[in-house]
Amino acid sequence: MARTVNLVLVDPAGRPLGALPSYQVESPWWQEAEPVVRGAPVDVVVLRLLTGESDRPGAGGQVTYLAEVAGPPAVALRPVSVDLTPHALRAPYAEPGGPAASVGWARTTLDRLGRPAIEVSQRRTWNLSAIWRLDGPHGPSWLKQVPAFFRHEAAVLRRLNLLAPGRVPVLLAADDSTGRMLLDHVPGEDRYGADATERAAIAADQHDLQVRTLSAVDDLVADGVPDLRGPALDRWIRALLPPDAPLDGLAERLAEVARCGLPDVLVHGDLHPGNVRGDGHRRVIIDWGDAFVGHPAFDILRLTEGLAPDTADPLVAAWCARWRDSVPGCDPERAVRLLRPVASLRMAAVYAMFLANIEPSERIYHADDVPRCLAAAAAST
Repeated sequence: MARTVNLVLVDPAGRPLGALPSYQVESPWWQEAEPVVRGAPVDVVVLRLLTGESDRPGAGGQVTYLAEVAGPPAVALRPVSVDLTPHALRAPYAEPGGPAASVGWARTTLDRLGRPAIEVSQRRTWNLSAIWRLDGPHGPSWLKQVPAFFRHEAAVLRRLNLLAPGRVPVLLAADDSTGRMLLDHVPGEDRYGADATERAAIAADQHDLQVRTLSAVDDLVADGVPDLRGPALDRWIRALLPPDAPLDGLAERLAEVARCGLPDVLVHGDLHPGNVRGDGHRRVIIDWGDAFVGHPAFDILRLTEGLAPDTADPLVAAWCARWRDSVPGCDPERAVRLLRPVASLRMAAVYAMFLANIEPSERIYHADDVPRCLAAAAAST
């Protein structure tokens, strides 16, 4: 599905200039800024989504963005009415001047590290992150900036760079107060199309990483990683979900899970193949903003979500065998059965948290996710 792009332009001071003529880009995904920038007739930086109309929110259809230009462009602009009222939940990188400040920090930091950037390209921007690629003589680096509720990602990467080197992106630098991170380039492609064999390898990689970090879970919590162990998960879910959510017996279910004997670990939180990057020689698990300390079964349930039973069941069985080997006497099969509906409840709470912490125009990305996950939880109870 193609996107029809409408760009409303502002100058660096945030003054409205008008709108460019509409144009199409092949990539359907609204958060992908690179094709929007490449297709524009003038140099622009995409700031944020204003409106989107599509049968599949987040992909295709008519999309209007606010974009920043250095000054009035030498092309005809059409007048347009746009609400530029400040919003308390707006990400800093979605404000005029925000991208320039972030890229400036990245350039200065790379200069200090002895790997200057020659070319910078905007790749993505939405309510969960903004991403730029910076190329120079020492190869590519990546600037990623996240909102406040994901700022523990840098702390996770610091720990994992020490405890499980090579399994996650190398964190070159971070500014925890702004959510800015500089990451070394990871060769390869995001593994969205991974088959069962590759998913099995991803599950084994994550098990090894979790075993390596067992001794660091308290340190990770002290670093700001969310603590969703046992009763804390019950409280967190109840605080975020509506009263009619299928929550009866949740505390008792989690107590039964604890009796299965598996340890609490660092959980990725969104372990699907698209959050793994590989080049045929190695795999690197990326995007740790959803990470928390809790039960390891949440990752295998996410990795097998939506798969046919004849594909998912062997992956879960192998996961169970690894944990029985690592923790003799535990009962991983029962833990998975008990946590299957809880996994959907947790994802519903995650999306509810997003909706509560992002500005209204960006909520369209996640508006259908809470009821979808609640329905899945009810169906699997």
